[in-house]
Amino acid sequence: MNLSLINDESTEFADAVKQKIVEFNQAQWQGLSRKNLGIKLQDAEGKLLAGISGKTFGNWLLIDYLWVDDALRHQKIGTRLLLEAESQAKARGCQFALLDTLDFQAKPFYERYGYRVQWIQQAYPETDSKFFMVKAL
Repeated sequence: MNLSLINDESTEFADAVKQKIVEFNQAQWQGLSRKNLGIKLQDAEGKLLAGISGKTFGNWLLIDYLWVDDALRHQKIGTRLLLEAESQAKARGCQFALLDTLDFQAKPFYERYGYRVQWIQQAYPETDSKFFMVKAL
């Protein structure tokens, strides 16, 4: 058998490897699947002003992104989005939430709503820190 190691930095290759892992994992977690969760705030013209996106998976709400337009910050919009996402996740049977945030982003915000740091990735990507935070819902 002639095997070759080949460098491939393409998105298509990364997606293919991810799909193989997903298929392997699904065989172990029969009946469980990730379900997208997304809530947005938009104006009358449909312009995106704020949003939260993630997914639910078994007992977990996995928050990928929470963003609020600079002009609308400090008006509790992020709070509304976060609490609504948690509410929808609980309705789906989730018991926990997981997210990550950078040291210059929203760590104090999440701490106000009960999220606690579980792990810190130092020197990310070079000089900052990335905080992995968890909350019991």
